[in-house]
Amino acid sequence: MRTEIVKEAPSVEEAVDAALEELGVQADAAEYEVLEEPSKGLFGGARPAVVKVWLKPEVVQELADEEGEQEEEEEEEPLPEALRVPEAPAELTEEELDKVADTAVAVIQRILGSFGIEAAIDEYEGDDGEIILDIVGGDLAILIGRHGKTLDSLQTLVSAATSRQLGFRYPIVVDVEGYRGRRREKLEDMARRTADRVARQGRAVKLRPMTSYERRIIHMSLRDDRRVVTASEGEDPSRAVVISPK
Repeated sequence: MRTEIVKEAPSVEEAVDAALEELGVQADAAEYEVLEEPSKGLFGGARPAVVKVWLKPEVVQELADEEGEQEEEEEEEPLPEALRVPEAPAELTEEELDKVADTAVAVIQRILGSFGIEAAIDEYEGDDGEIILDIVGGDLAILIGRHGKTLDSLQTLVSAATSRQLGFRYPIVVDVEGYRGRRREKLEDMARRTADRVARQGRAVKLRPMTSYERRIIHMSLRDDRRVVTASEGEDPSRAVVISPK
């Protein structure tokens, strides 16, 4: 279990945020020290902020003591207007699934082409039957953005364009270099750790604001945990999940 990390970023806030994300905890579970303040430098060379972040002793103890599990209904997110098309038929043939994937891939390639980006797209079938399209090759960090916000926008755009062309909506997940898979694991781990703390301390914890995709992962991760309940509060982009004891 990692309890301490040193991170650098353009600002102290971003460095701390990146460290918390890698440790898989919220701000109230850690402390930090600024090792170097950011500076522009005398000749234009920017120097990043450097921070050391570590878990509080009581949190380390809690994490070492036990791991946990929840029950909660998945939140309903209103679909953007562009996505309000009929759901796909109950079962699609292999040929129809290929057409869905090919259409989505063509949409992604057009978008990438407009930015002058060349990349390959790997196709997978997800656990729930969704089509996963993973963009791979080269430096693609620009397609992810901070906390995956650019990737979320790309996902919405590709889903909307594909749905309009097909005349129906089919679950498509757009990923970049496996980012969503890694992010999902971190969020699931954070959800379990936070549920442990909530159950142990008997008080609710509000997570940082997340996208609807991230909030759904938190809800799904804890839906079978009988100790806690989850609910989303606030309005986007400040909407966040609150984990409360039952």
